[in-house]
Amino acid sequence: MLIRAPRDTLLTPLAAAAGIVEKRQTKPILGCFLLERSDDGLTVTATDLEAQIVVRQPLGELAGENGACAVPAKKLLDILKSLPDGAEVQLLAEENTLKITSGRSRFTLHTLPAHDFPRLTPPSEGDQLTLTQHTLRRLVALTAFAMAQQDVRYYLNGLFFHLHDQNLHVVATDGHRLAHVEEAMPEFRDEREAILPRKTVLELQRLLSDSDQPVAITIAERQVVFTTGAVQFTSKIIEGKFPDYRRVIPMNHPVRIVFDRVELLRALQRVAVLAEDKLRPIKLTFETGLVRISGHNVEREEAVEEIEIHYEGAPLEIGFNVSYLIDVLTALTNEVIHIQLKDSMAAALITTPDDEHFHYVVMPMRL
Repeated sequence: MLIRAPRDTLLTPLAAAAGIVEKRQTKPILGCFLLERSDDGLTVTATDLEAQIVVRQPLGELAGENGACAVPAKKLLDILKSLPDGAEVQLLAEENTLKITSGRSRFTLHTLPAHDFPRLTPPSEGDQLTLTQHTLRRLVALTAFAMAQQDVRYYLNGLFFHLHDQNLHVVATDGHRLAHVEEAMPEFRDEREAILPRKTVLELQRLLSDSDQPVAITIAERQVVFTTGAVQFTSKIIEGKFPDYRRVIPMNHPVRIVFDRVELLRALQRVAVLAEDKLRPIKLTFETGLVRISGHNVEREEAVEEIEIHYEGAPLEIGFNVSYLIDVLTALTNEVIHIQLKDSMAAALITTPDDEHFHYVVMPMRL
């Protein structure tokens, strides 16, 4: 295999595929890129056996010879990044080595046989839908922060896609909070469910931009495939039953309080400085015309913030993990948010007046 191309032409597909490469691989080949040169250009593949990214890069009239090899991903990427912008690069694969030449720089890497590289076969059938990168990125950003991490309830360690009643519902929960957002899909009448693994979701966030470029999504029985531009991202699906999120979202809380999102976020961040490290508890005390936010730590140090609000009910005290509030206020971009309450023991509901399809439910903490 011989490839001659500008540095940036090679870096683009390698950087797109790099996130899925196993950093603590049990098999050396999982730490490799599969490079394939054909008449159509360069194809870069990376996999961790649970997910796979394939990126295609046209090479046009650039000189070369077709072939394939598996090459250590991090080493190749670091070498190309270290070369000057605009540098011309030659990759020559022969006799279990890849020789990289650019100007007076020369590198030799060991390679593995291309036929030993494991591949995920994308499903030939499945339900298909299309969103823009901007829309999909927004849906994921508004929910992914609520995913569990290493929970024994493995189905919580991911993001739930639920096609139901001509809507795409995207949901995440760790058992203490739940984030839900929906997007109308009028052309989609079937029902389909899929739980995307946490690593897949984080990689998807890295790949997506705010562009209007379409993303074709194929949801099959055991896999989901995202295709956009030159990138095809295939992932296995978590098997399991996701909780019924519709039963969790409270709809009739009597108290609704309007907040400036940024003002509340800044106040919470300041109080969080002195909140106890492990559970991060803070107390919100609602009185006529204001809310008092307070937190303390084991050294009995205390932080207090007051915000003027429109509140005319009976005094109410409720505790929360401050990180759960900061996470959602950081993910949102709206100027105004609503916090809906029932009492100090019931879950709170956070919504926005700009988007009736977003819901965030957070359980209170005992004070």
